[in-house]
Amino acid sequence: MARISRLPRVADYMSRSVVTIAPSATLQQAHGVMRSQRIRHLPVMDQGRLVGMVTVHDLHLMETLSGVREEEATVEEAMTPQPFTVKSDALLSDVVAIMIRRKIGSAVVMTDGMVVGLFTTIDALRALVPSRRNGSPQRGLRSRSGRARRRGEGIHGALR
Repeated sequence: MARISRLPRVADYMSRSVVTIAPSATLQQAHGVMRSQRIRHLPVMDQGRLVGMVTVHDLHLMETLSGVREEEATVEEAMTPQPFTVKSDALLSDVVAIMIRRKIGSAVVMTDGMVVGLFTTIDALRALVPSRRNGSPQRGLRSRSGRARRRGEGIHGALR
């Protein structure tokens, strides 16, 4: 008998520890959070309600405008209101197809009006690569120096 497997869902690959920011935060504060957390997307929350999404690209775009000072301009000025949201049980393939069509890098995962996760293009790529339990690098993944990546070493560290 053929084994029937469950189709992958967003919940299988989303980041569950979501870092958020207030609309009143400055661009400088948003940059600080993104740098310290090593992330590129911040859901914007106001009194427990999702009101937008700000990305590192949004911040850089705002900073190119004449007269914008990152220590004074707010996240609310840079954010995209009404970000793309999905339910945690949404099919991975459906969500990725929408992200491709809309050319967006993330989806806020919601359950009963609460933010429960964040699904990004990195999570979508992670779904394509089978996990390796022993920590050894995938065959053929090598740095410029020719050495294989070590467990816990990010790709950026391996390429330096």
